[in-house]
Amino acid sequence: MPELRTDRLVLRGWRASDLGPWAAMNADPVVRAYFPGVLTRAQSEASAARFQADLDRRGWGWWAVEVAATGEFIGFAGLDPVEDGMPFTGVEAGWRLARPAWGRGCATEAGRAVIAYAFESLELPEVLAVTAAGNLRSRAVMDRLGMTRDPSEDFDDPGIPEGPLRRSVVYRLRAGDHRPGGAGR
Repeated sequence: MPELRTDRLVLRGWRASDLGPWAAMNADPVVRAYFPGVLTRAQSEASAARFQADLDRRGWGWWAVEVAATGEFIGFAGLDPVEDGMPFTGVEAGWRLARPAWGRGCATEAGRAVIAYAFESLELPEVLAVTAAGNLRSRAVMDRLGMTRDPSEDFDDPGIPEGPLRRSVVYRLRAGDHRPGGAGR
């Protein structure tokens, strides 16, 4: 399983020491504002185990993200096949960081590394990103990564209960629009 490195970050496999900060992050209602709810410690640990199993099995997935200079765990970023039942298929890029890491460009930096891996190592034709329509912070990251949105692809996520979080948007970046080391064209 490869580690992805940027100037400031390391995207790597999951460690037992990540579980405490991962659970705290998933229990934070501000971090989870665009999800149906917070997660318990057991749910967080189970998700980290699934993420590591995917990394072990296929060599890519949701990597833990740490600050290279300090080793501090700050969240996750990676790639995952779109779940069954969605109105589209493909491989989704994503990220979620603890609040202290917000506003420092870490999500964009991790997203660039993930997208570069998707196109340069996995040779994917396209990468998607999906979020709740109201998640303007995540949508801004998608814009900075050069991803584009077609409003005709907006949809109601079948995995989200009725309510304001259900409406979702899809952003795309095709391999031909990717610039190594940067965002899209």
